[in-house]
Amino acid sequence: MVALAWAGVQAYNLLASCVPSLSPLSQPGPALFPSPPGSIESLAHIPATMKLSWLEAAVLTAASVASAQDDLAYSPPYYPSPWATGKGEWAEAHNRAVQMVLQMTLDEKVNLTTGTGWQLERCVGQTGSVPRLGLGSLCLQDSPLGVRFSDYNSAFPAGVNVAATWDRQLAYLRGQAMGQEFSDKGIDILLGPAAGPLGRHPDGGRNWEGFSPDPVLSGVLFAESIKGIQDAGVIATAKHYILNEQEHFRQAGEAVGYGYNITESVSENLDDKTLHELYLWPFADAVRAGVGAVMCSYQQINNSYGCQNSYLLNKVLKAELGYQGFVMSDWAATHSGVGAALAGMDMTMPGDVAFNSATSYFGGNLTIAVLNGTIPQWRVDDMAVRILTAYYKVGRDRLYTPPNFSSWTRDENGFAHFAVSEGEYGQVNEFVDVQRNHASIIQRVASNSVVLLKNEGSLPLSGKERTVAILGEDAGSNPDGANGCSDRGCAQGTLAMGWGSGTANFPYLITPEQAIQQEVIRGRGSVFAVTDNWSLDKIESTAAQSSVSLVFVNAGGGEGYISVDDNEGDRKNLTLWKNGENVIKAAASNCKNTVVVIHSVGPVLVDQFYDHPNVTAILWAGLPGQESGNSLADVLYGRVNPSGKTPFTWGKTREAYGDPLLTKANNGDGAPQTDHTEGVFIDYRHFDKTDQTPIYEFGYGLSYTTFSYANLSVERLHAPPYIPTRGQTTPAPTFGVISKAAAYVFPEALERITQFIYPWINSTDLAASSGDPAYGLDHSDYLPEGARDGSPQDLLPASGGDGGNSGLYDDLFRISATIKNTGSVTGSEVPQVYVSLGGPNEPKVVLRGFDKLKLQPGEEQVFTTTLTRRDLSNWDTEKQDWVITPHPKRVFVGSSSRKLALKALLPTVE
Repeated sequence: MVALAWAGVQAYNLLASCVPSLSPLSQPGPALFPSPPGSIESLAHIPATMKLSWLEAAVLTAASVASAQDDLAYSPPYYPSPWATGKGEWAEAHNRAVQMVLQMTLDEKVNLTTGTGWQLERCVGQTGSVPRLGLGSLCLQDSPLGVRFSDYNSAFPAGVNVAATWDRQLAYLRGQAMGQEFSDKGIDILLGPAAGPLGRHPDGGRNWEGFSPDPVLSGVLFAESIKGIQDAGVIATAKHYILNEQEHFRQAGEAVGYGYNITESVSENLDDKTLHELYLWPFADAVRAGVGAVMCSYQQINNSYGCQNSYLLNKVLKAELGYQGFVMSDWAATHSGVGAALAGMDMTMPGDVAFNSATSYFGGNLTIAVLNGTIPQWRVDDMAVRILTAYYKVGRDRLYTPPNFSSWTRDENGFAHFAVSEGEYGQVNEFVDVQRNHASIIQRVASNSVVLLKNEGSLPLSGKERTVAILGEDAGSNPDGANGCSDRGCAQGTLAMGWGSGTANFPYLITPEQAIQQEVIRGRGSVFAVTDNWSLDKIESTAAQSSVSLVFVNAGGGEGYISVDDNEGDRKNLTLWKNGENVIKAAASNCKNTVVVIHSVGPVLVDQFYDHPNVTAILWAGLPGQESGNSLADVLYGRVNPSGKTPFTWGKTREAYGDPLLTKANNGDGAPQTDHTEGVFIDYRHFDKTDQTPIYEFGYGLSYTTFSYANLSVERLHAPPYIPTRGQTTPAPTFGVISKAAAYVFPEALERITQFIYPWINSTDLAASSGDPAYGLDHSDYLPEGARDGSPQDLLPASGGDGGNSGLYDDLFRISATIKNTGSVTGSEVPQVYVSLGGPNEPKVVLRGFDKLKLQPGEEQVFTTTLTRRDLSNWDTEKQDWVITPHPKRVFVGSSSRKLALKALLPTVE
């Protein structure tokens, strides 16, 4: 196989000498993923300039080693792409999908897999339709915190705030409310929630869109969010699969715009154990929750692009985790047609190769690839079945309505095809109010996510304070309006969400200044605000005259296509923005009762002020959404007892977190390389391993009351033994018959819209239709071995159920402890369960369970949870399965990762 691959490289290089846009390839290098002797990497990449599926077919195997230079990681191949089986709770929807696909022509199937092009329809992504069978175009729309590019919609708290609540019910309710709004806008597929990035780097630009750098906390809330969204009748999208851990270099073109001369996206290089035990964990939870869509990511993983990495899509996601839904590309993350399809991608978005290029890797090229046999019929059938299965599973067919808004204009009327000003001119925005009563759940999530980091008795406020100072720009409004910066890409006024595609328009934004001013007025006090961070003299004099100074500071971050103050998506440091530290010092030096409120996308450095004697309280409020001020006032004035726990660690320095972001290209003009040498040791695991004391540890958060822990109990449960899966799949099914090429030629009666992506071919001459100079070559030898094999395939030992082998989810132990409210006010506590897996190279402890208990003064409750086989297992790279090692296992229960009051040795298990 290696010899064949290198022969393919030589053939490719001969072709490259005639095609200026192609770069010569090198010999393969070593793999970080385990691979059998002689194997080559998966479909690493086809150069982004390649647009024609026939040419791709000719060089497919050759291109698989394009990034596998000496000493560079690569990803082994896994083919064929598994076909959906409709097992378990997917059965009914799968059967309905099969019946529909049986009636569909090839071009209709292809139409479901292909977006129509950027800004060519109303949504950020829209598939083609199948009007003959009553299937409308599917609308895909951002974002994970609300409807992007819309009106009369809500702006929800960010994912990181959901994580700070540690509350399953609130995650579900927020997801359900968002799903209702998307459904009411005519959106079929919500592009969220996110668990990638997980949060390898504390300064990663998009960490806030997800939940937490802990995979269990992320996984639980990821799953609950998905259930809420899909129970509202909208397909949820688990993204970004996988290792989308930094904005720098995620797309070569974007990086070039920032002055980095690279030709390929960054490669995140890691081993199989780290993949399974850390980054894959929440995606397994998403599959177990029944998620309908998974979005593959921009960057490369072991030098194979996320949207054509056969190891991760075919083997891990579809074969091992048993995923039954469909895989869509991130926007313009598709780098090939044949390569991506055979590697397991089912839908390309927004359909065109580059925005408004009028070309597509799928569309007519996918039709050609099936007609000429490069892609087997069963593969395109499987794509269509997977898409429709997700559609029927959430009941979208019962709720379907065309989108009633335009992403591209707030005008009532416009062209049907915005990008080219073509098509019918008429109403494109119906201004449908979808907010319902969601402000209440938004305020509840936001107030419950506030983390009280410090309190020397100054909180809660009484409401009778005589003079209150509100200090700092973060307290006030953006002078250009809450939506004054496109995709929130600026740093003006209070911070209530990050920037990028993970945003939504605010219907309104209650600022802290507005909400607190009303509180003070009701108490007949005086209130004065200084919201210019550079007017330190005014801040000092106002603070000196106040009985309490409330100081507001922030630090933002976002997606890489926007740079704010040289923060190129990722943050350039962990300091506060706009002179924030000096604002705090100016207030604290002049007021003995200074309360600091931080709005940020993640941890910030608090070492300059956290122990200042006049800083009597510190609160982290994250990115709370439209009810920002109201939710904060609830906590400040004691209507809500703070119960948030920090979902990340607060270190003393940026260096305390380990390796920095990769911000300088390190592989010439090729793909920058970032090696995950730290393995699973990120965030609190890293701090524990390096024996560093953080300022505030993971899981930490104070309350206006106190709690005690006692009576740890461990009960062994009678679980069946773990049995690795054996056997084979059924053969790949095909649905319907493929006609001759003449049946798929562009219809003469149809008016062609400029730049619109269609499924039809231009003529029955496939070579002419493709425009591919390599059409006449023999392509079969250059396809990955087994890529078109539809015969029964061996099942993987770790497979068998949704999220993997069902035995992984058997309960092995019941853990219980008594939690008591020992204070004088009602409050909620989050008991946390950690486990030590005992191995010499394992983290000191890892989170494995939690709950949120509301307790009256003096009340005690028994907190109970279970530990599954998965909770106590490690990934064995040789067996390619989960195993419980013989090392002693211990369980800990407490209020944070470093306040573990209770512990016990677990009995030996197998």
